[in-house]
Amino acid sequence: MSLRGGFEQQAHCQLFRFTGQLDAYSDKQFGEFIAAHRSTAQPLLVDLSHIDFIDSSGLGALVQLAKQCTADGQNFAVAGNARVVQTVKLVRLEEFLHLQPDLKSALARLTP
Repeated sequence: MSLRGGFEQQAHCQLFRFTGQLDAYSDKQFGEFIAAHRSTAQPLLVDLSHIDFIDSSGLGALVQLAKQCTADGQNFAVAGNARVVQTVKLVRLEEFLHLQPDLKSALARLTP
């Protein structure tokens, strides 16, 4: 598998961590993993700081997740590394995805 995911229940949010590649081969796996663990009771944080590669399919999976969270009234954020941030900014989705440059900034955004 090109993508590995983990889930951790934090005090103020649900933290999903991913490593590897978020692309056309793994976007379905990404969505299924989050759907299997997601609750709308707390904010959701997707940590992509250890992602090596993201393509348009990966961006599409993030957009779908953002739409679901928005429809459910759930606060969310995405934390990325330089590569992820650059790719998201290239298509001007940083505000829509509530993109943060690192995990610490993302946690601060979601913490009451």
